[in-house]
Amino acid sequence: MRSLRIVFCCILLAASIAAQSAGPTAWGNDPQVEARIDTLLKQMTLDEKVGQLITYSQGAATGPGTGRSDYKEMVAQGRLGSIFNLTGAAETNAMQKIAVEKSRLHIPLLFGLDIIHGFRTEFPVPLAMSATWDPALVEQAAHVAAKEASHAGVRWTYSPMVDIARDARWGRIVEGSGEDPYLGSALAAAYVRGYQGTTLGGPESIASCSKHFVGYGAAEGGRDYNTAEISLRTLRQVYLPPFQATAEAGGATFMSAFETLNTVPASANSSTLTQVLRKEWGFKGFVVSDWNSIGELIEQGVAANHKVAAAKAFLAGVDMDMESNAYGPHLAELVKSGVVQESMVDESVRRVLRVKIALGLFEHPFAEAKSDGIASEDAALARKAAEESFVLLKNEGGVLPLKPAGKTVALIGPLADDARQMLGSWSAKGDAKDVITLRSALTRQVEAASGHLIYARGTDILTMSDKGFSDAV
Repeated sequence: MRSLRIVFCCILLAASIAAQSAGPTAWGNDPQVEARIDTLLKQMTLDEKVGQLITYSQGAATGPGTGRSDYKEMVAQGRLGSIFNLTGAAETNAMQKIAVEKSRLHIPLLFGLDIIHGFRTEFPVPLAMSATWDPALVEQAAHVAAKEASHAGVRWTYSPMVDIARDARWGRIVEGSGEDPYLGSALAAAYVRGYQGTTLGGPESIASCSKHFVGYGAAEGGRDYNTAEISLRTLRQVYLPPFQATAEAGGATFMSAFETLNTVPASANSSTLTQVLRKEWGFKGFVVSDWNSIGELIEQGVAANHKVAAAKAFLAGVDMDMESNAYGPHLAELVKSGVVQESMVDESVRRVLRVKIALGLFEHPFAEAKSDGIASEDAALARKAAEESFVLLKNEGGVLPLKPAGKTVALIGPLADDARQMLGSWSAKGDAKDVITLRSALTRQVEAASGHLIYARGTDILTMSDKGFSDAV
C-alpha cells in the first residue's frame, strides 16, 4: 500500500511539472505595457524613480525597523512605491488614495505581507503541506490565501519559500517543502499558480515572491544567517531547481537571501541575481531584498557603509530595498556621481511598474472589503489539507483509531491545549479564537463514546522546569 501511494504521488508530481509553462510569461512580454512604462519613465524625476525601488514596513514589524513615520509624506511626493505589513481594506485604501490622488504621476502603491500558509484561513505550515504530496491541494490553499489577502488590500505575498533545507536544526525549515528538489519544485510552482491565478490581473490574484535566492537553507550548522558553501553542481541540481520552477510558472518577484554563498553575500551576488535569474531564465519581474539584507552587507564585510552597500546590491541585481534605508538616501547620489547608470535605475523601475500594471493596480487601485470571517468551504479545505498532511509512522497494535468506550484517556503536553500555537509560525491574520484545540476536540469525541479524558500540561514550551511532571505521570 505504501509503495502504491509513493507511485501515485510521483505520478501527481510528474503531471504537475509537465503542466508548468516553460515559456516566458505573458505579463512580462506585452509591447503595449512596455510602451506605457516608457511614457511613465520619461515623466519621472530621479527621486520618483528611486521611490519605486523602496519598500518600508508600516504596521506589525517582522524585524528591526528604520523608525520612520513619514510614510504619508513620502507617498504624496512619489518617494515610496511599496508598503508592507499594512492590512485591511480601509487602511490600505487610505494610503492608496494618497498615492493615486496626491502624488504627481498617480502611481499606485503595492502592499505586501508575509502570507506563508494562509491569510485569514490558516492551512498547515509549508513543511506539513509538502507531506501531502499534492500540488493541486497546495494550489487550492494558495488561492484561498490570495482571495482573502486581495480583499484586504494586500496584492503581494513573500511566499513561496522554496529553500531546500537538509539540516533540521535550521529554524526556518518549517517555511519550505523540505529536502527534495523534485518535490520542492512541483510544490513551488503550485504555490505560484495558486497565488497568481490564471492571470495576474485577476481581482483575487496576488503577486508571488520566491525566496530566499539562493542557498539560504544550506546555512552551516543550521544556524540562521550563517555562511553556505555549495558546489556548483549541487547548486544547479539541488538548490536552484525550485526557484527555476517558480520563474517558469510566471512568478512575479524574487527575494534575495541573507547568507553569504561561497564567500559572496547573496544580496550582492551578480552571478545568481543577474547571470542565472535574468540572463539564463529570462526573469521579467523584480528582485526585492530581504529585511535589511542590503544593510547586512556591512556586517558581512563587503561594504563600509550603507552607500557602498546600496551600490553593491543594486549593481548585482537587487531592484528594491526592503527596510535597509540604503536606496532612499543614496541611490540618486550614486547615479549623479556616475557609480550607477540611470539607465539601470530605469530598468529596475520598469520591472516594478511591469508587475504593478500586470496586477491591474493602475485601473483598480483600491481593495473591495469583504467579510473577514472564514468561509465554510475554506475551513473544509484547510481541514482536508491537515488530514492529508498527517504522517503516521507506526500504529502498533492497532491503537488508532481510538476506541475509548468506557476507558480513560490521558492527554499530556502544552501544545494539546494552546490555540495560539496551533496557528503555526507566520500566521498572518489568523485568529486563535477560530482554533479548536486537540484537547477540546478529543474531549468531545471521548465523552461521546462514554469514555473519560484527563489532561495534564506537564510542562511549558521553552522551559527547564519539571514542575508539572508529577501531574503528567
